Amino acid sequence: QVQLVESGGGLVQAGASLRLSCAVSGLLFSSYRLGWFRQAPGKEREWIASITDSGVTTRYADSVKGRFTISRDTTKNMVYLQMNSLKPEDTAVYYCAARRSPSGAYEYWGKGTQVTVSS
Repeated sequence: QVQLVESGGGLVQAGASLRLSCAVSGLLFSSYRLGWFRQAPGKEREWIASITDSGVTTRYADSVKGRFTISRDTTKNMVYLQMNSLKPEDTAVYYCAARRSPSGAYEYWGKGTQVTVSS
């Protein structure tokens, strides 16, 4: 059974940092591309970052580029999202996801972790 479990969310003030973690199990971790998404109240879910199966290539949405960093640890089957210089508009539920193919829909999703940034 594939499971993705996010953790590390919380309530912080603007300008602070948080590191989200996602524990992945039930799949061949090294063969999957991983991504982070978020969904703010009343808005659609948006992609914010992704990392290839090798970990060599990362991509970011413009809204987080330069502030967020995605990484993965193959020895622990973990994916991380380091979030710096947080803004109130970063408030959302954050999800990690995994897919085998280089494009197309993500196959597996976590249940999310809440991040709230106060001004």
